Amino acid sequence: MSEPPARRLLLVHAHPDDESINNGATMAKYAAEGAHVALVTCTQGEEGEVIPPGLAHLAPDRDGGLGPYRAGELAAAMKELGVTDHRFLGGPGRFRDSGMMGVEQNHRPGAFWNADVDDAAGYLVEVIRALRPQVLITYDPDGGYGHPDHIQAHRVATRAAELAAEEGYRPGLGGAHTIAKVYWNRVPRPVAEAAFDGLRAAHTDFPGIAAIDDVPGVTDESDITAEIDGSAYAAAKAAAMRAHETQITVQGPHFALSNDLGQPLFTTEYYQLAAGTPGVAAGRREHDLFEGVAE
Repeated sequence: MSEPPARRLLLVHAHPDDESINNGATMAKYAAEGAHVALVTCTQGEEGEVIPPGLAHLAPDRDGGLGPYRAGELAAAMKELGVTDHRFLGGPGRFRDSGMMGVEQNHRPGAFWNADVDDAAGYLVEVIRALRPQVLITYDPDGGYGHPDHIQAHRVATRAAELAAEEGYRPGLGGAHTIAKVYWNRVPRPVAEAAFDGLRAAHTDFPGIAAIDDVPGVTDESDITAEIDGSAYAAAKAAAMRAHETQITVQGPHFALSNDLGQPLFTTEYYQLAAGTPGVAAGRREHDLFEGVAE
């Protein structure tokens, strides 16, 4: 029986496509280097808008079926990134997309936003204790930009990391496991500003440009503790984003969501260490999320 990979990375995201936009280059890099990269997606994204006219019937206010279709897009995206371990929290359809903050979908039965955090975290504890990742990536407490499912994903991931480390918590889920490092997805504001300056100078077919604060996780430069140069995996990240065809349009180094407003496609991805010990001296940035982690 072969030994499991020494480095194990777990990502927790709210909907299909969030992982490719935020972490596609990071995922491709670590998968190519032989790490075990696992993705848990909390909903199937049933409330998303649909970009291609030929697929408009999938929308929740039409025939429906967008969730299972997006699950297929996710599988195609993971193939582009070389990631073979991707699953939905509690199984496909366990938790439903809650829509944007303040809409009636927030309160529908099964909406992820309504889930009891400890109950939802229990499903993730099972994954953590089975895979025993050293590193976890999720959102900051605001979910990057205030989407209820992103906020809930942060809460569930944070709580699951706590529960997984408790010796007495549901022993049937496997032995306790402490995650060495928890990171939040981030983008330093100066980097975002420079990228948007470049986008404004470029020729694209997008009718407008998104606001910087539409980019999830934009924060002060001083908050950034790690950056991963994923430039060698730019093509893989772009291909993964294209696989999410109902949600994303990619044009070269730029992309747009259903609002058709251009955004930069970042191939260096940034993180803030939220829990654990940094692997480099104070004031320096990590360039490997596993720095200082015992294998």
